[in-house]
Amino acid sequence: MQITPLALDGAALVALEPRHDDRGFFARSFCRAEFTAAGLEPAVEQVNVSCNTAAGTLRGLHWQTEPAPEAKLVRCTRGAVADVVVDVRPGSPTYLQHVVVELTAANRLAVYVPPLCAHGYLTLEPDTEVTYQVSAPYTPGAERGLRYDDPALGIVWPGPVRHVSDKDLSWEALDAPGAATT
Repeated sequence: MQITPLALDGAALVALEPRHDDRGFFARSFCRAEFTAAGLEPAVEQVNVSCNTAAGTLRGLHWQTEPAPEAKLVRCTRGAVADVVVDVRPGSPTYLQHVVVELTAANRLAVYVPPLCAHGYLTLEPDTEVTYQVSAPYTPGAERGLRYDDPALGIVWPGPVRHVSDKDLSWEALDAPGAATT
């Protein structure tokens, strides 16, 4: 694996280092020791799969706060997504900044999302599948979210957003009364 830090504090791009032979290739996609050496949270408590039938499907922007903040390792296993990580950690040097990474089945990249950072993605192709390794179990009372179109974030999605859940549309904008990032 190659772990490359991204511009967002604590976020990283994880690339496979395939070993090819006449059968195809073999590669490690996760290694606790390498994650720890890179300063990343290596725990895996849960693995999730998201299947999305239509291009333009947006999921996010979500994170979990105490008592169950979660790190995520996100990989697109079919299709393609524009994956976004937003730093919502007050006091972070990259607070409210974001990175956008294209994850595809073809490029086999993964993005590491640090705890207490918001995560979401837009599908760029129909029938897109995404897997998440997460460091904490889903805890509904700890879930938080941001509007994908919040002008305070300035995210430029690389295609039209056509499908968004009611829950994701209900998150308040950062400048709304009562909106919180913690």
